[in-house]
Amino acid sequence: QVQLVESGGGLVQAGGSLRLSCAVSGSIFSITRMGWYRQPPGKQRELVAGITSRGSTNYSDSVKGRFTISRDNAKNTVYLQMNSLKPEDTDVYYCNAGVVTPATGGMDYWGKGTLVTVST
Repeated sequence: QVQLVESGGGLVQAGGSLRLSCAVSGSIFSITRMGWYRQPPGKQRELVAGITSRGSTNYSDSVKGRFTISRDNAKNTVYLQMNSLKPEDTDVYYCNAGVVTPATGGMDYWGKGTLVTVST
């Protein structure tokens, strides 16, 4: 029932910008935290940026100062504004959300990912 759909990925030159979106649909009572993840080669999936229902944010050190996460609670959507992109930012970016539904209570959900490619 609950579904997360990412969009906004693509090809961009180093130093450029992209904005990712993730829309959550379904029978939603509330959404707690939302976040964006990526998995560099040879590493575990890592949190890029996270945001609580009240708007508190946290970022990985590698993107701090370049990326901004935000959310629109009325639209059940989270965004990731990515500026000053570097080739090492290239990855599939996955949306994650903690969703509370009347039927199941709180559960963790993942999107299928959107590819970001940063060229030199």
